[in-house]
Amino acid sequence: MRGGGNVSVRAEACGYSECMTEYAPLSDTGTTMSESRNAQLTQTAQLLINARKNHSPIAALPAELQPQSLEEAAFVHGIIIAAFGPIGGWKIGAGSPDATPFFAPMPVIWMVPSGTLLEGPRFRFRVLEAEIAFKLGKDLPQRATPYTRDEVVDAIASCHPIIEELESGLINPKAEGNRLSALADLQMHGGFIYGPACAEWKSIDFKTETVTLSVDGKVEVERTGSNTSGDLMRLLPYLANEGATRTGGLKAGQWITTGSWTGNTPAPAGSTAVATFSHAGSVSLRFA
Repeated sequence: MRGGGNVSVRAEACGYSECMTEYAPLSDTGTTMSESRNAQLTQTAQLLINARKNHSPIAALPAELQPQSLEEAAFVHGIIIAAFGPIGGWKIGAGSPDATPFFAPMPVIWMVPSGTLLEGPRFRFRVLEAEIAFKLGKDLPQRATPYTRDEVVDAIASCHPIIEELESGLINPKAEGNRLSALADLQMHGGFIYGPACAEWKSIDFKTETVTLSVDGKVEVERTGSNTSGDLMRLLPYLANEGATRTGGLKAGQWITTGSWTGNTPAPAGSTAVATFSHAGSVSLRFA
């Protein structure tokens, strides 16, 4: 990756065994499973890690290694993130206003500023989502008393427009039968490209905010109030409270991105993509 159009930032993941030693995995998901199933899901994670690191995606996981629940997918997250370095933040979303949120960690080495050139074999899938993200300015440690929404908002340092770039160790993560496998694969996270902070974000009504996602100057998606969670701010207290068993508590400097406003938009090699929110600002990326 090349940041800001000038500095080369080719981010490659460190070796699996090295990172397992250097970086602690996610906290226990709280899920009880047999030793044999633990071993199988460890194999699941290893296959997905190798597919990403070796740029050799697979069609599907073997049947016995496919996650069978969201809890199993979350267990796999903990092993995969340990192979790609320290956690820089979390992606969280909900498919509808009534749906329970689901989240995954994001490696800090895949986080780059607006305008970055994404280059190299890691960027194969090239599917984009326009999102709103928050950067924490205060720790929210795990505790017995749930955090209120106001307490979580008070911990936010800044709000940013971002593009999430989707990648996967699966050739086609959207193929029939691959849903839980794709969720286990860090929810298809491939890159986090952040725009400048929006100073007046607390005055934005996200239910009436409009967004466009353009590729090479052509508007591919234009929507209003289209975050599928209904109220994206509800996702943050969920992560701080119900999510704390897995996160071990949220930390100052971590990012939280809150799900797509634009669905999934493919972009070809050599293209430039720009996401523009009516009040939250713009963010762009380029593909080599």
